[in-house]
Amino acid sequence: METKMIWANLCSADLNRTTEFYTKLGFKENDNNTSPELTSLVFGNSRFVINFFRKERMEVSINGEVTDTQTSNEVIFSLSATSREEVDQWVENVKAAGGTIFSNPQNFEKGYTFGFADPDGHKFNVLYWPGM
Repeated sequence: METKMIWANLCSADLNRTTEFYTKLGFKENDNNTSPELTSLVFGNSRFVINFFRKERMEVSINGEVTDTQTSNEVIFSLSATSREEVDQWVENVKAAGGTIFSNPQNFEKGYTFGFADPDGHKFNVLYWPGM
């Protein structure tokens, strides 16, 4: 089997707030989305799509409960940066957009990283790694 594409589906308590948060960080809305039950955004040059569904809709889709991102983790997405200075700029942009820093900027082996959560608690880390 060959996978044609991969994307992520997460929950959002407020679709407008989610869209606003990520567009403030420079990500684009997915033009292919026509559903009022979700907001869809495109991340990075590879155009990785993350769909954010209302919690109730997601629970119907998975026939179960979704995780509480305020008390547990479901996944962490990693975003690459081109320099240490860009990592530090991400920190400021995330704060200005209303995100929460859960791990302050720090050296990690030969790289430099920090972690943030969006308003719904979904976690990301931004990493500068020389040569990547």
